[in-house]
Amino acid sequence: MIITLEIIFLTLMLGSVLFYIACAICTDQFFASTQQQIPSNQDVPVSIMVSVSGLDEGAWENWSSLCKQNYPNYEVLFGVTDPKDSAVPLLKKLVATFPDQVRLFIGLEPRGVNYKDSNLSYLLEESQHEVIIFADGDIRVNPDYIRTVVTPLLDGKVDVVTSAYIGYNPQYLGAAVASFGRCVDFIPSLLIARRLDNGLRLTIGVTIATLKSTLADFGGLHLNRIGSDYNLGKRAAQAGYKVELSPHILEWDTGRENLKQVFTRELRWARTIRYNRGAQYYTMVFCYGTVYCIPLLLLSGFAGWAVALCLTTIMIRYMQVLVSIFSMNCPKLLRWLWIIPLRDSLSFIVWVMGAFGQRIYWRGRYLRIEGDGVISPWK
Repeated sequence: MIITLEIIFLTLMLGSVLFYIACAICTDQFFASTQQQIPSNQDVPVSIMVSVSGLDEGAWENWSSLCKQNYPNYEVLFGVTDPKDSAVPLLKKLVATFPDQVRLFIGLEPRGVNYKDSNLSYLLEESQHEVIIFADGDIRVNPDYIRTVVTPLLDGKVDVVTSAYIGYNPQYLGAAVASFGRCVDFIPSLLIARRLDNGLRLTIGVTIATLKSTLADFGGLHLNRIGSDYNLGKRAAQAGYKVELSPHILEWDTGRENLKQVFTRELRWARTIRYNRGAQYYTMVFCYGTVYCIPLLLLSGFAGWAVALCLTTIMIRYMQVLVSIFSMNCPKLLRWLWIIPLRDSLSFIVWVMGAFGQRIYWRGRYLRIEGDGVISPWK
C-alpha cells in the first residue's frame, strides 16, 4: 500500500514539475514577444462600461484612473443596481469631477441573476460608440490604458481583447497571497491553455474590449451565468473570432482583505472553472507539486531519492515564480517570496473544495451553480 501511494505522489510531482516548466516557458515567450508592441495612433471613440456593487478599497483612485486617459474621445458609464449602494455618493462626486467623461445610471432593475452583466446590458444600450470596453471597478489603469487595449482591435488583427491583473506592490498578507495567485498561477496557466488551444478561448472580466457588432454576432451578454466573462470569450472563439490577451497587466490590489476573503473569492472562481471547463478541471491535480512533498517524504521515511525529488520540485517552482515576476515587471513581489508555501497550500485546498459543491458567495449573495454554469439564488 505504501509503495502504491509513493508511486502516486511520485507521478503527481513529476507531472507538476513539467507543469512548472511549461508555465515558465509560456510566460517568458509571451511577454518577450509582446513587449515591443506600439500603440496605434488611431483615435476612434470608445465607451467604457463599469458595473459597480459596493465600495472597494481605493475605489476613488481606481475610478479616477479610467477618467484620466490619454485619449481624446471616450466616455465612462457606471451602473449600480441598488440606489442605496454605498458607492453611489462617491460615484456622484466622480460625475461632478469628470462631467465630460462620466455618466452614471442608478437603480438598474436586475434583468437576470448575474447583476454585473445585467448592469452592463443597460450601459451597453446607453453607450454611444461602436468600440466598447467592459471594465471592473476594482482595477487601476495607466493613462494609456484605452489606447493599449484597443490597438489590436483597430489594427484588425484581433476581434476581442482581454487583460489580466495582479497587485504590483501588496502591503498586506492577504493581498500578497491574492497577487501571487494571479501572477504565478493563473496567468501562466492561461498562457499554457492559449498554447494548447491554439489561441485564447476565454476572456477575463476585468477588461474585455470588442466591437458592439462583434458582441452581438456571437450572442451578446448572458445574464444568468457564473463566469459569464469566461463564457463570452469561449463563444467568441467558437464563432470564429480571434480572442487575445493584452500584454498590459492591470493593477489590482485587494488592500487589507484577509485570507478568509481570499479563500471565499477563489473558491467561487474554482467552482466557476469546474462548471465551464468540465473534466479538464481535474487535470489541475498536476499543479501542486510542492504540496505533495510532505506526504511523499513521510511515506518514504525521508529516503534520499524522495528528498532529492522534493528539493528539485521546490527549486523549479521558485524558478517559475521568478520568471513570472520578472516577465510581468513586478519586482516588489520578491519580498513576499516566503509565502509561496502558503500560496500553494491554499491553492490546493481551493482546488479540492472546488471539485464539488454548488454554492458560491458573490457580492453579498449566496448563489447556486447549476448545469452549464447557469446560476440561481440559493434557497
